[in-house]
Amino acid sequence: MTRLLGNTKLKPRKKADLKVVQKPNIKTTKYSDINLNAWRDYSHVITNSLWLFPARLKEHGHSNDYHGNYIPQIAQQMYERYTKKGDVVLDMFFGSGTSGIEAVNMNRRCVGVELKQELVDSVSQKFNSKQLVTDVNIICGDSASSETVEKVKARLEILGEEKAQFLMLHPPYDDIIRFSDKKEDLSNCESTEQFYDLFEKVAKNGYDLLEEGRFACLIIGDSYKNSEVQPLGFECMDRMRKIGFKLKSTIVKDIQGNERAKGKTANLWRYRALAGGFSIFNHEYIFVFQK
Repeated sequence: MTRLLGNTKLKPRKKADLKVVQKPNIKTTKYSDINLNAWRDYSHVITNSLWLFPARLKEHGHSNDYHGNYIPQIAQQMYERYTKKGDVVLDMFFGSGTSGIEAVNMNRRCVGVELKQELVDSVSQKFNSKQLVTDVNIICGDSASSETVEKVKARLEILGEEKAQFLMLHPPYDDIIRFSDKKEDLSNCESTEQFYDLFEKVAKNGYDLLEEGRFACLIIGDSYKNSEVQPLGFECMDRMRKIGFKLKSTIVKDIQGNERAKGKTANLWRYRALAGGFSIFNHEYIFVFQK
């Protein structure tokens, strides 16, 4: 029997998939199913620090119906390299559900935290009733709060886990896009410094909910405010190191072709760049950490 996600048929996860199979010709790490004895077979797994994708993936349950979500290819790369089948991904900024959709596609599981109830209700429609029990758990809550931490722990317990095996963080890029009118929303912070402080609280909660030795991914870009660049990426990266994460990779990803309606205003931004002495952002950062 197959499972459905949108118009895509997904193979059911078998119990055998959840076990680590040790064979003489298979060599894996504790956090990945990649067979290091057959490493030449994984040419699709990117190991360099410059990622170029010609377009956003819009199939296998994904769509570009929500402004501000990250592209599915990032989840595909992260999951294959840093998780095993059956592992639980914790996404503290669940949004339109990219992390959960790709978890189902790749036989992983996901617990997502989203601040807006209406978005939780909408995203839940992307999964069937069985998947919402066994594969994807969506929590409406403030990722910076202790109450949400307890809710996540309860969901992990239902899934048979004490901690998550991977952490995904894709916060708002300060106030570039206002996602709601809620004061808990990071896009509504009164200052960039307050944004950093609130992000650090979320990252600390994620750290505490992550298994020792497992990995985390931060996706973020910089902003331009008050006539100067605000280095959101490097400051948030530094806050995560302050918490205790070890930085493993700094990846630069080209965002051209992945944004909605960017081309319509390209000429205006070019004029502003020439007049203001700055450069137009064509990139964002992907930071990989290990606990």
